[in-house]
Amino acid sequence: MSSTELPSVPPTSVLPEAAAVRVAAGERLRSVGLPGVTLSVRSRPPAREGLPPALYIHGLGGSSQNWSQLMEQLEDVVDGEAVDLPGFGDSPPPDDGDYSVTGHARAVIRYLDAAGRGPVHLFGNSLGGAVATRVAAVRPDLVRTLTLVSPALPELRVQRTAVPTVILGVPGVAGLLTRTTGKWTAEQRVRGVLALCYGDPGRVTPEAFEHAVEELERRLRLPYFWDAMARSARGIVNAYTLGGQHGLWRQAERVLAPTLLIYGGRDQLVGYRMARKAARSFRYSRLLSMPDAGHVAMMEYPGAVARAFRELLASADRPAGGPASGIVGGGPVAPGAGS
Repeated sequence: MSSTELPSVPPTSVLPEAAAVRVAAGERLRSVGLPGVTLSVRSRPPAREGLPPALYIHGLGGSSQNWSQLMEQLEDVVDGEAVDLPGFGDSPPPDDGDYSVTGHARAVIRYLDAAGRGPVHLFGNSLGGAVATRVAAVRPDLVRTLTLVSPALPELRVQRTAVPTVILGVPGVAGLLTRTTGKWTAEQRVRGVLALCYGDPGRVTPEAFEHAVEELERRLRLPYFWDAMARSARGIVNAYTLGGQHGLWRQAERVLAPTLLIYGGRDQLVGYRMARKAARSFRYSRLLSMPDAGHVAMMEYPGAVARAFRELLASADRPAGGPASGIVGGGPVAPGAGS
């Protein structure tokens, strides 16, 4: 192994036991063993039996906890589950070390096939948006509707504030970061992440900040933390370079499910300018523009995102011959404070 390669990661069977993951009131957390991967799945009991299933996929560096607020907001209309992608949250690394977008999508497909819950209302944020797009394109039978919050789809001009994430995927950089940032406290790291991901970090409550610090402290003790981050970042970069039928924009054009696209005007990681291209690429799409939101609108404005999904759900459930979903959202939609 050259000095530029990432360090090897111990097999799942010999990984140290980490501290317990936080489970909010009303939530459940379980581990699901699948061929080549073990996934942690967070869920909330639906308000009533018989609701359609939903699956939420987080972004780079995130976890299923990123969806807790939205899951609670939608528990009366869907039977929601949120998955920790391999190497994130409480899920151990994949056996084959594949953190590509395709590898993550394969893990999601394996879970949906094994659970027999499809077709689901599929949600994805950032990296999870790219993963969800690939799932919807290659397995349309598994996806009823698609909701993408700031999806990590290829951009010709990457925003300057997103460059560090791209650089993280360069071989050797993860090891350098662990050495150069070794003295940073978890509080300092969390404040930096919030400043990057939120349109207004002041919307984060002291309790939520404390929980984020605790979770980061837990994950920094995992020997594969930086490896999963770096390889997944590299996976995004590699997905951006794929052409032909495997290109993410080409796959977006193949998605048949009604699609809700949500973009934040203060997003420092995914360009707001990409919203219109996405609305043109997904054939049955509606666009929600949120000028005040950052990269994680479902955490910053869960109420507004929930309302938009309810509208998508109502549109998708209309009988044949009703109004087509088409492209919606010519003007910006600004959620009110506390939504």
